[in-house]
Amino acid sequence: MAFFKAVLFMSLGVLFHAAYSVAEWRYYSRKTDQDTESIPWDIIIQTLAGFLLAMIAVLNIAGEFKEIRATVELSQKSWEDVRNRPSFYLFNHRAMALSPDYVPPSPSASGMGRSHLTKIPDKYLS
Repeated sequence: MAFFKAVLFMSLGVLFHAAYSVAEWRYYSRKTDQDTESIPWDIIIQTLAGFLLAMIAVLNIAGEFKEIRATVELSQKSWEDVRNRPSFYLFNHRAMALSPDYVPPSPSASGMGRSHLTKIPDKYLS
C-alpha cells in the first residue's frame, strides 16, 4: 500500500510537470508567433504516463470493489430483513388515543397552560 501511495505521489508530480510544460510551451509559441495547433509529443506522452500511473495507484489503494448488482448483496438477506426499516417506526401518533390505557395530557402539565405541540388536540378526543 505504501508503494502505491508513492506511485500516486510520483504520478501527480509527473502530471503537474506536464501541465507546467504545456503552459511554458504555449507562452513561447505565442511569443514567437508560431501558430502550431498541436502540443509536442513528449508532453502528450508524459501526460498519458502520469495519468496511467495515477489510475493504477488509485485502483490499488481503493481496495476491493462492491458488486454493482443489488441481487448479489440482497440474496443473503431474508425478506423480513429487507423490509425492515427502523427509521420509519412511529410510536407517537394519533392511534394512541384509541388505546384503553391512554391518558390525555392535562393543560397544566406543560407549564404554559396548554398541551405540547406533538400531543393530540382535545377536539379530536371525545
